[in-house]
Amino acid sequence: MALDPKLLQYRRRGRGMDHDRYEWSRLHEREPVNWPDGARLALWVNVCVQFFPLNQRGEPFAPPGGMSMPYPDLRHFSLRDYGNRVGIFRLLDTFDRFRLKPSFAVNGAMVERAPYLVSVLRERGDEILAHGWDMDSLHHGGLAPEEESELIKRSLDSLQEAMGREVRGWLSPARNESPSTPDLLAEQGLGWFADWVNDDMPYCFHTRAGDLWAMPLSNELEDRFILMQNLHSEDSWVDQVCDACDFLLKEADTAGGRILSLNLHPWLMGQPHRIGRLEAALDYITSQPGAWPAAPGEILKVCAG
Repeated sequence: MALDPKLLQYRRRGRGMDHDRYEWSRLHEREPVNWPDGARLALWVNVCVQFFPLNQRGEPFAPPGGMSMPYPDLRHFSLRDYGNRVGIFRLLDTFDRFRLKPSFAVNGAMVERAPYLVSVLRERGDEILAHGWDMDSLHHGGLAPEEESELIKRSLDSLQEAMGREVRGWLSPARNESPSTPDLLAEQGLGWFADWVNDDMPYCFHTRAGDLWAMPLSNELEDRFILMQNLHSEDSWVDQVCDACDFLLKEADTAGGRILSLNLHPWLMGQPHRIGRLEAALDYITSQPGAWPAAPGEILKVCAG
């Protein structure tokens, strides 16, 4: 029996995607982006500064990197705490040595949980992203919009008060969203977010409260993804990062500026047996002609004109 033709009709069918969140375009057909001083590759390093509750609810799912053993999972809880007590300071020393301009995606709960670390970040003056309240407060379709809006406001207000400056960027815990998350972010005055990984360059993202910029923070090169999920070695992580650097530099020769983004976690890359591999990757990237260590706001300023 043939299907009713009406079942094959879809009012949102169109070229490229079935929504109107952003315009359809192919990367190689866009106008080239020109970084300052003739640079070809913008290096964006982001560090996730997170709090994982010991009494994790795991709703609607256990957050990546969260507790995985029966309560109280002190082994994993204390390892995450190690990142905020020890590992992050190794990262800061490394960034300063290579003269990088890192950004920090910070859970709002860190203001209460680690005020000394928050004060260090405030004094450094690096760019801050709001990273939700904590890693067990996920944004998802089961949240009422009013509840999610309050969660965003709580996170944003906590960070802006502690940092003493405006926060314009956002990274959702676990990169998870509800259908309303981008709209609610724009309503709260945020200018860009880094949840979507469907591009290599920033693009304009439409919401009911005005446009956001979607920033390309790579998940494929993230330390947690490669080391914990794919179970690759630290040397393999370095190889993949350097391969991406080489390819993007070559692509930039004919297509305009490109971005190499590295998303890091202090409890992983801040370990004494791993920090040397991070240094090796950064040494390789920053030694390439045309590499430009840049904060996300600087990158976006160029792209937005």
